Amino acid sequence: MTSPLRPSRRGLLRHAGLGLTAIAVPGWAQRVSSGLAARPTLAGPDIALTVDHVPATIDGRTGHAISVNGSWPAPLLRLREGQTARLAVTNRLAEPTSIHWHGLLVPFQMDGVPGISFPGIAPGETFTYEFPVVQSGTYWYHSHSGLQEQMGHYGPIVVDPAGPETVAAEREHVVVLSDHSPLHPHRIFTKLKQQGGYFNYQKQTLAGLIAGRDQSAAERRDWGRMRMDPTDVSDVTGATYTYLVNGHGPQDDWTALFAPGERVRLRVINAAAMTNFNLRIPGLALTVVQADGQYVRPVTVDELQIAVAETYDLIVTPEDRAYTLVAEAWDRSGMARATLTPRPGLTAAVPPLRARPLATMRDMGMGAMSGMSGMAAMTDMPGMTHDAAPMQHGMRDFATAPELPRTPAVQTIAPMPTDRTGEPPQGLADTGHRVLVYRDLVALAANPDTRAPSRQLRIHLTGNMERYMWAFDGVKLNAVTAPIPFRQGERVRVTLVNDTMMAHPIHLHGHFFELVTGHGDHAPRKHTVNVAPGGTVTFDLTADAFGDWAFHCHLLYHMHAGMMQVVSVRPDGAVAGA
Repeated sequence: MTSPLRPSRRGLLRHAGLGLTAIAVPGWAQRVSSGLAARPTLAGPDIALTVDHVPATIDGRTGHAISVNGSWPAPLLRLREGQTARLAVTNRLAEPTSIHWHGLLVPFQMDGVPGISFPGIAPGETFTYEFPVVQSGTYWYHSHSGLQEQMGHYGPIVVDPAGPETVAAEREHVVVLSDHSPLHPHRIFTKLKQQGGYFNYQKQTLAGLIAGRDQSAAERRDWGRMRMDPTDVSDVTGATYTYLVNGHGPQDDWTALFAPGERVRLRVINAAAMTNFNLRIPGLALTVVQADGQYVRPVTVDELQIAVAETYDLIVTPEDRAYTLVAEAWDRSGMARATLTPRPGLTAAVPPLRARPLATMRDMGMGAMSGMSGMAAMTDMPGMTHDAAPMQHGMRDFATAPELPRTPAVQTIAPMPTDRTGEPPQGLADTGHRVLVYRDLVALAANPDTRAPSRQLRIHLTGNMERYMWAFDGVKLNAVTAPIPFRQGERVRVTLVNDTMMAHPIHLHGHFFELVTGHGDHAPRKHTVNVAPGGTVTFDLTADAFGDWAFHCHLLYHMHAGMMQVVSVRPDGAVAGA
């Protein structure tokens, strides 16, 4: 059996073999050191990509994945700001496929979302994406067809700047975090539809109650009457997932080299289907220099949560010893891990999983009532009583959100949602060290558009866990759902209200937006934002990209279950086809 503290010979050979397919990076690109695991890298204005099936070996177990050019995860694409990229994608699957260039600003016809921006790539066909590269930074690409992303159809993108690099580093590594299951993704989705908590193996127990762990008996009774589970943090967990770094499981131990004293840049991408990761490197401070490909004023922390679809660039300066990179799943049901080392063969201790987080009344949108016991808070709320009927489906007091439709996709409504962008993410409030919060992020350069918004828009994130339905404003995406209209060039303030007990990473295609976190014209610019349970996030958007764009939760099964809409940007603000 492979030791979890040593690199897997199988893993090294697998990636060394894939490295033979790499195309040499031209001289304008920053030099990349790939440590012990060679990464296939494709560069230049013309790139050919072939989507196919491939066996995938993780921690010594072989399964199935979707590959790009025989590589899983897909090859690193190294582009350059100012070039025109032409990417010819050939589909060898038996079903349609697609590629979305996550975070890249491209014409909407090149955005790669079947049914919204193009028809998809049929089996046996080739589609050529062509677009100008107008930015630099760390991004990624993935399928937007069905549930292919869960099966490995994703890969990293690094866009080098046209001029000098803003942040100097002697070495860099691309770190792609993801989750993988031996179950077919449609089987996972079926199980979630049948029982929303199917994969939650960390529920509270009688033995835990007797031992004085977790909630008290009174709190458990309160939550039971509300039909709510405080351990329900992640829908799909380590019960079926193996958590990966660049396609390597914890036993495979992906390993990256450095020279002592070097400034090492880690380009971290969360390409998981359903897992937010809490990232730390015990013994090393992490200096955040980029978020979602956009430079921020350097901020040094000991840990950060990277939500699904986010990217963070970190600078570390390791000493002459090995370190363990720990990416703990947000529900603490497992971890991805890797080794940073000055010499092959050195490893560092792997810390044990920490205690799983429990949801609180604040996560239910109780706001200032979060310190009260469940039923006491509920009793003090307008329209809420101890009666069993109001509790049967949680909190559905529409008086707090009269604009919401009465649909099955609205199981709960947060009565007192609050802006939680200044709080550590769920489960990280009492770590005893520095944890990144969104309000720590400040744009390095002034925002390109500092106009005041001309209108405001409020969007509720809703769901029904018992029926596994997810939606915006209680309405799932379907053939008759009207797009959200924007007038091209207008400035809009958007507030997302999370009426559910689960965090949702929300992604808008084709645009960056500025988080309203008190930093004025240096507000951080992002394309994906994680909305805390029972919380709100406000951002300012300049709708400057003509066309139809996907807007969705990036938890894959939430999007598949309906938490997706279309944003339509037109010169007159009219919806196309209306």
